Amino acid sequence: MKQFKTESKKLLDLMINSIYTNKEIFLRELISNASDALDKLSFESLTQKDVNVEGELAVRLAFDKDARTISVSDNGIGMTEAELDKNLGTIAHSGSEQFKEENSDHQGEDVDIIGQFGVGFYSSFMVADKVRVVSRAYGEDVAHAWESDGVKGYTIEEVAADQLPEDLSGEGAHGTVITLYLRPSTDEDDTDQYLSEWKLRELVKQYSNYVRYPVQMMVQKSRELPKPEDAGDDYKPQYESYEELETINSMTPIWKKRSSDVEQKDYNEFYKSTFHEWSDPARTVSFHAEGALSYDALLFIPSEAPFDLYSKDYEKGLALYTSNVLIQERCADLLPDYYNFVRGIVDSPDVTLNISRETLQQNSQLRAIARRVEKKIHSELESMRDNDREAYEKFFDNFGRGLKFGIYSSYGSKASDLADLLLFWSARKQKMVTLKEYAAAMADGQDKVYYAAGDDRERLSKMPIVKTALDHGYDVLLCTQDVDEFMFQFMRSYHVDAVAGDSENKGTDARDVEFANVSAADLDLATDEEKKEAEEASEKNKDLFEQMAKDLGDKVSSVKVAAQLGDAPARISSEGPVSLEMERVLEQGPDAGKAPKAQRVLELNAAHPVFGKLVAAKDAGDENRLKLYGDILYNQALLVEGMPIDDPVEFAREVSELM
Repeated sequence: MKQFKTESKKLLDLMINSIYTNKEIFLRELISNASDALDKLSFESLTQKDVNVEGELAVRLAFDKDARTISVSDNGIGMTEAELDKNLGTIAHSGSEQFKEENSDHQGEDVDIIGQFGVGFYSSFMVADKVRVVSRAYGEDVAHAWESDGVKGYTIEEVAADQLPEDLSGEGAHGTVITLYLRPSTDEDDTDQYLSEWKLRELVKQYSNYVRYPVQMMVQKSRELPKPEDAGDDYKPQYESYEELETINSMTPIWKKRSSDVEQKDYNEFYKSTFHEWSDPARTVSFHAEGALSYDALLFIPSEAPFDLYSKDYEKGLALYTSNVLIQERCADLLPDYYNFVRGIVDSPDVTLNISRETLQQNSQLRAIARRVEKKIHSELESMRDNDREAYEKFFDNFGRGLKFGIYSSYGSKASDLADLLLFWSARKQKMVTLKEYAAAMADGQDKVYYAAGDDRERLSKMPIVKTALDHGYDVLLCTQDVDEFMFQFMRSYHVDAVAGDSENKGTDARDVEFANVSAADLDLATDEEKKEAEEASEKNKDLFEQMAKDLGDKVSSVKVAAQLGDAPARISSEGPVSLEMERVLEQGPDAGKAPKAQRVLELNAAHPVFGKLVAAKDAGDENRLKLYGDILYNQALLVEGMPIDDPVEFAREVSELM
């Protein structure tokens, strides 16, 4: 018995028990090795005159329940005794990697070698306690068998002609047959599952579906027997079982094809079957990159949002393949969080993998691909927005919240990239508009983008301050998602490019316009005349405001006159960094008790008849009546803003008293 070269026992034990996190990938590794052997033979046939390939190159799978074995065979280049010793006796020596380096000019064209590290074969020992490899090199008269338990070492011996596996017994036969003798099944390690047709099919479809050679297996099928001529009327159809060799992988991946050669219905079927979706995608993006980093990408923008999109259990990412072999089912590094809804595949032979081929070594390669993917997604969304507005509005209804959260979570650094993809409901136009469309229709002299934030569009549209803004010629964006207010805090402003006017819009000059919440205390919508009247009322009734602020206590930071309330007697506004909407959202979170509060301001309309009642109560020295008025106005204003009142029972009592 020969001993493994290098620190064999330690390295092999580490490799089997530590490198791989998923035992079922052993089949992926063996099929990849078989594909490499077929590639080598195919390449040799193209470059060497004395090498001829007869018949179909393929990988064969088989299993034997009674013997508890799985075999993976190929009719590829095969290995000599010396090559068996070198390739399988030296852990981490890769004959495939050496071949790839020697023929690098042809990689991806005539040859598509997958192996890199020379350890994939040893993943067999995760499920098997013995592995036997019988190989016959192309042009050799004899075959040799390599056998090992993965612990003590290995043996290599010549195989007699009458003991050869069927695939290697014919004249001129060549290739390799790997037989795994599975470990006994336990509660922790179910190896019995691999001794079934459906499980092997599942593993091939998941990991090796797009290997460039057919993966074949004898499968059980059923067919109806001919009806006997003398069968009576009560005859029931009879069936028989039979076996048939079937190719169980797809081989040619759809993402390798040019989009001009693929019909949309084929993309749709692939999307629904691969990602288990019921509806067709809203958009399909296929592109190919060549150069220092080559890759193929196929992306889908869903038409429906998954039910768990905004849950903590949702996993983003694109499927990452290398040379058609699945490496990661969801590679999160290929997508930014705000495009987490995108599904698809990236396949690159150039990404540098770690030794287990389960993760990546060089993130710079992934970042380069991710940047291109992001640009493609952004471009497709812009095209949808500009050319199919109805479809885009449906998309935004499903996924717009994520785009807004992307601006918020990046502290505004992604605002320039994502701002023009956002849609908001226009109180004036009664439809969804972009920020660019809002800016193009701004009133003369308008230097702010006005918005109202709350949980209901209908309620927001009825707010007195929104009506006031519209009356003064300013449109208001009605925002009903919990992330809106937080996003605007980080966006701060929107850059408006110079746009020529048209029949509908006046056009804009290039400038930055700030975002302004109409519920802010420093909102400035009033005309000069309205401001003058408010200042006179403030000066004249200073004592009234001080008394009302004292009566309301810490509920408000101040009471003052506002110049833009229209027909509303009062409103609640906020000062400082925390708005009323932010307070409402934060109070719904897990740390509601610690959530910061808005600094509330009670603003009064000096032109409203109610204001005269306040002045009369103050002049009459009726402090109880003044306090009653102040409480009712404060609570009414809260209700209009969609905020809860502190004591509904007390509010009802005060209204009854007033009546």
